[in-house]
Amino acid sequence: MSAPDRRGAMTGPTILDRPERRLDGDEKTTGAAKYTADLEVPGALQAAFVRSPYPHARIVSVDTARARSLAGVRAVLTGADVRGQRLGRRLQDWPVLCWDRVLFVGDRVAAVAADTREIADDAVRLISVEYEELSPLLDMDEALRPDAPVLHPDGASYRFLEGRGERPAVPHPNHQGHVLETHGDVDAAFARAARTFEHEFATPRIHQAALEPRAAVVWVEGDRVRVVSTNKAPFNLRDQMAATLGLSKDRIVVDNGTIGGDFGGKGLSTDEFVLYHLAKATGRPVRVVTRYADELTTTNPRHASRIRLRTGVDADGRIVAHESHALFDGGAYAAGKPTARLLVEGGVETLEGYRVPAARHEAATVYTNQVPGGHMRAPGQPQNVFASESHLDLIARELGITPLELRRRNVARPGDPTTTGEPWHGPDLAALLDRAALDIDADRPRPGGRGIGFALGVRHVGRGSTTISLRLGRDGTIEARTGVGDQGGGQHTLIQRIVAATLGVDPVTVRVRRLSTEGPQDPGIGGSRVTPVHGGAALAAAQALKEKLGGRSVAEAAKALGTGEEIVVSAKFDATASDHGACAHAIEVAVDVDTGAVRVLAAVVAVDVGQVINPVGLRGQLEGGFVYGLGMALFEDLALEDGRVRAANLGDYKLPTIADVPPLRIVHLSDGHGVGPYGARSAGELVNPGVPAAVANAVQDACGSRVHTLPITAERVWNALPAPTRRPSGPVRS
Repeated sequence: MSAPDRRGAMTGPTILDRPERRLDGDEKTTGAAKYTADLEVPGALQAAFVRSPYPHARIVSVDTARARSLAGVRAVLTGADVRGQRLGRRLQDWPVLCWDRVLFVGDRVAAVAADTREIADDAVRLISVEYEELSPLLDMDEALRPDAPVLHPDGASYRFLEGRGERPAVPHPNHQGHVLETHGDVDAAFARAARTFEHEFATPRIHQAALEPRAAVVWVEGDRVRVVSTNKAPFNLRDQMAATLGLSKDRIVVDNGTIGGDFGGKGLSTDEFVLYHLAKATGRPVRVVTRYADELTTTNPRHASRIRLRTGVDADGRIVAHESHALFDGGAYAAGKPTARLLVEGGVETLEGYRVPAARHEAATVYTNQVPGGHMRAPGQPQNVFASESHLDLIARELGITPLELRRRNVARPGDPTTTGEPWHGPDLAALLDRAALDIDADRPRPGGRGIGFALGVRHVGRGSTTISLRLGRDGTIEARTGVGDQGGGQHTLIQRIVAATLGVDPVTVRVRRLSTEGPQDPGIGGSRVTPVHGGAALAAAQALKEKLGGRSVAEAAKALGTGEEIVVSAKFDATASDHGACAHAIEVAVDVDTGAVRVLAAVVAVDVGQVINPVGLRGQLEGGFVYGLGMALFEDLALEDGRVRAANLGDYKLPTIADVPPLRIVHLSDGHGVGPYGARSAGELVNPGVPAAVANAVQDACGSRVHTLPITAERVWNALPAPTRRPSGPVRS
């Protein structure tokens, strides 16, 4: 096996070329894996919550007397017991329990701990809350009126975490976050443009829909608070709890066990804070497993958005100027956002992946009386890419050139200014587009009612810092210790294979042990960081162990160890380099012009994710990302009516099934120049953002119907058909 260079790039065949056997595969397929809900803690009580039926109301009184007298009830808490305590990933604006007002349907007003969940539920029904209804703000424009009621009048006093200065100023008190970014002389560039185009697009809320609902158990053990949670970033949860509860960080120990899917949503936890108070009041552990109806109606879905784009081009269709105005409905609280600007950052800079010499981007998240928004796979990017790639197709058709040719003329090449003003660093985007077009056979004539759509997707490679240690034992096994969990993405298998490849050992000799927050600091899962950050730390630790072995093989070094001896190394790795993964979509659809029904016939995704570490896992991530995007394109809409989520179960909330998925061809193009270990790039959040736009573009190519609002339903397609095509017997609903 070839020796790695300083980045770990290798030549010749390695174990990374062979399909992996997942570390967690046996336990998950046999049912032996233990999730948070499976944890048995002796004496644990069950919790339940009283939730608001109103989107906006003043709490007049809370009567808990009947609940407290119910046999088996051990504690009842109201907002009065936790007054002033708020939670959040960066801005702590969400009350642990509401004490004066509720701001969305599902806000929590009281909590019960009881011997069983059934008793806790009975007690909840015995708690009487008197509300005074207030006028809700259910629309972003309404919330941003100059005379709109301020939903968080005490917002200036809210805690802003992580010591990065004050909360950024916003132009309206109902803004959660706001930014205006510019590069180049935008006004002058628009003035010299040969043509200017403007379009607006909208996307609904959609839900992460992880298989496992949230769950948590909290107990007090001496001066320690023990927490087991489905949260994917235990150190961050520990820090948030310490700030909210007024405890020192070293008193709180968080472990996250096996996580049954995440897709971004499990970066936010809300139960653990009140569970602490219930555990403290009762002297016993307290647990809760969220019902899926509550997952769908009260947790942090993807933000609904409205995005207006304006682009100027020269006589050849090359972009000279661009501006965007994006509004994201943040709902009642900004607590689900971990970024300093309190935005969904992937939604700020539109036209990613293209040469844009001058651009102005304005983006804002808005407080409303809707369910709070949070992070979801590639936060902000699906909204952004749907708008951007649909906008480009419309421009191409107005100019009389093919959508593929317009993209070829404008994709960013090395050193080109991108929409952020930074030069392009990343894959060959033109090559990806060309390969997708080739594999979908774009030049082949299609019969009427069939069309092809293209979309480009880019995703930053994550950054961050973590520490991984390796312990070589006398039996020749290597234990890798890490603070990162595994929520189904194959994180631990990635660490195993990088260590094995670097040391030249069989992967089965490398074990991965997940540590709680009693171990070294770790950023957790998210932000497309696991491969570059944790993979980089695994590589650094393996290289450190190799150096410590002094030229001996792992087997030789292990054999020389005495009883109880081991060789230990530790490596901290900081991933700071700028890089992107990229993909190009080509999708073929058939549209029935009598009904507007859309059927996806075939799809090609050409990707550059650098060196592949987990071949089977990567395929799953790319296929899963495609299906995720397909759901957003055609089905998913977490619609609200008067502030209440209408789809409270997975029967009403339509997710794609295998029957909806077309034949999918995935093509890998890579020069191996990624900044991650062995030249890898991130992949988990790459594919889903471009799918809705590619489908919308294919629909227009098939029948002339341009849908500006997701999902692309039959009704919307039929209503947008050009007048000569539309049949009077078709749908008329919007």
